[in-house]
Amino acid sequence: MENNLTIVKEFEDLARQALPKMYYDYFRGGAEDEFTLRENVEAFQRIRLNPRVLINVSSINMSTSLLGFKLSAPILVAPTGGQKFAHLEGEVATARAAAACNTIMVLSFASSCTIEEVASSCNAVRFLQLYVYKQRYVSAKVVQRAESCGFKAILLTVDTPRLGRREADIKNKMVAIKLGNLEGLLSVDVNDEGSSNLQAFANGTLDPSLSWKDIAWLKSITKLPILIKGILTAEDARKAVEFGVSGIVVSNHGGRQLDYVPATISVLEEVVQAVSGAVPVLVDGGVRHGTDIFKAIALGAKAVMVGRPIVYGLAAKGELGVRNVIGILKNELEQTLALAGCPSVEDISRMHVQTPADRLRSLI
Repeated sequence: MENNLTIVKEFEDLARQALPKMYYDYFRGGAEDEFTLRENVEAFQRIRLNPRVLINVSSINMSTSLLGFKLSAPILVAPTGGQKFAHLEGEVATARAAAACNTIMVLSFASSCTIEEVASSCNAVRFLQLYVYKQRYVSAKVVQRAESCGFKAILLTVDTPRLGRREADIKNKMVAIKLGNLEGLLSVDVNDEGSSNLQAFANGTLDPSLSWKDIAWLKSITKLPILIKGILTAEDARKAVEFGVSGIVVSNHGGRQLDYVPATISVLEEVVQAVSGAVPVLVDGGVRHGTDIFKAIALGAKAVMVGRPIVYGLAAKGELGVRNVIGILKNELEQTLALAGCPSVEDISRMHVQTPADRLRSLI
């Protein structure tokens, strides 16, 4: 990596130069007007920090744990499909980088490398992100393969009864990703009927009948803990706990599904309050700096998941680029902890941040 690459944003610039327009647009883009895509980042910027001083921060501990697994910092690699579009080694390179950084990679169901390839690439804790298809046996088979390969949890994505309208992909006639895990199970060759091939494939396979009762079905085919990814309201968070999930990911799919939903950081606190500590809550969307991670932890998240910056690092520099992106975020978080007066992640509290709602209440 060039010595002058010091912030995550610079990897996006390199990725834009390295990738064909279709692939860059696929990774970067969001749904429709991309309001939520922008808002995910901008909502973090509206949260202020309240540092404390005269606290001994000569030693900083960023480690935490999730479902009993230790992390070097509260950062997970979010599931992002089709990573061979970014780099020839795809998810295998990302897996090795995550392992080297002592964190957890969540492998996308839409991975371009197989579960077995990723599992054999290095020794690490990994989770699998899951879509449920109309052909339930396809999803069931992938889950069972992940469990047999030593994956430790399932993240069930619940905000995708059909694919969001991603206008850049439609204009580019984005091709469907070659899904390594579906080889021999399902073909990605479909008639696009004027839209993107990717959208046509997704809408022909995703199960729009998926409902809360299907949590029981998923539990019946795996012993792994199940986390729900795609929660944005307190009501759904409470319902997830009632149905016995092991964790919640506050997510709007990186602004790629329904546009004009809230930024994830802006609804994180209400979800955390709704579950009252019953399960860990994670958040993704818009994380670009260590200060963003700090803010998420202060508002109750156990950890954040990082998606696009990881892929940009992969596109720019392969495995090394992913390691560099994670390293920059960890360095920024360590600096934030020290300057905010927090010797450890566990010392971050609600008093360390001021949200727009806090400022409004102070005026009443």
